Amino acid sequence: MRLLLAGAMALALVGGAVAAPIGMVAHPCPPPAAPDPLGQEISEALVADAPFPPALLARAMDPDRGAAAQAAQARKAAVDWADLCRYRQENAAAGKVEAVFMGDSITELWKVADPGFFDARRLDRGISGQTSAQMLLRFSADVVALKPKVAHILAGTNDVAGNQGPSRPEDFKANIRAMADIADANGVAVVIGAIPPADRFLWRAELKPAAQIVELNAWLKAFAAERGYAFADYHAAMSTPAGAMTPAFSKDFVHPNRAGYAAMRPLAEAALDEARRRGPIRPGPPQP
Repeated sequence: MRLLLAGAMALALVGGAVAAPIGMVAHPCPPPAAPDPLGQEISEALVADAPFPPALLARAMDPDRGAAAQAAQARKAAVDWADLCRYRQENAAAGKVEAVFMGDSITELWKVADPGFFDARRLDRGISGQTSAQMLLRFSADVVALKPKVAHILAGTNDVAGNQGPSRPEDFKANIRAMADIADANGVAVVIGAIPPADRFLWRAELKPAAQIVELNAWLKAFAAERGYAFADYHAAMSTPAGAMTPAFSKDFVHPNRAGYAAMRPLAEAALDEARRRGPIRPGPPQP
């Protein structure tokens, strides 16, 4: 299952690794690789409301595919840890943008589950497996440079899971503050999303994350109130009393299926509307 949730999803939309240029250059990103068909099937199966097909799971768990996925991830991390290349071409082609959703696989899979929620003015900038530290490094390129009215920040699942190694709750909070500060400085209104519920991670079986997620969400809610940001409480909408993901909303205990995203959508819409009404904390820099 580790492959299913990490390597396979990482290959779902970006394909295999391609050699990158060396040094500081004008165009550091290699040409986009072809999407991986099996990865796309896995993404679709994760968000579908039907059970995960056993035959597809067997293909996803193939050891050779797992080794190839891990090798591709390692090569990419060595040259582009924050995955700044992922959306560079799409960002360059973007027009007038209303809102940008910054996040990890929960945000990335949202456009697979509910493509009608996104369009040319509302952009999805989720990347599977990312922590808040990686999002912070690409926040200027993938959010601020697009000049949106609103930034929707949804991070934390992979920080709790330790995807990039162990870290402190204070580190996560500092990364959220920094992204919010960058948004404030550029006149972008902010929505803070609560970390969705989870009582286990199939790729980190030793962790029991439910209580820590509740604690971090209490901080996120208080931080949003202190700053005057909109807050989307996805955890409250999808959690069992024990802090697990409601079974009807996910098949792997972490990633929402279409029913889960259907529960999230009105909360996101309401938070975006609230953020637009409130406006940015302060005006952005003058436009050239």
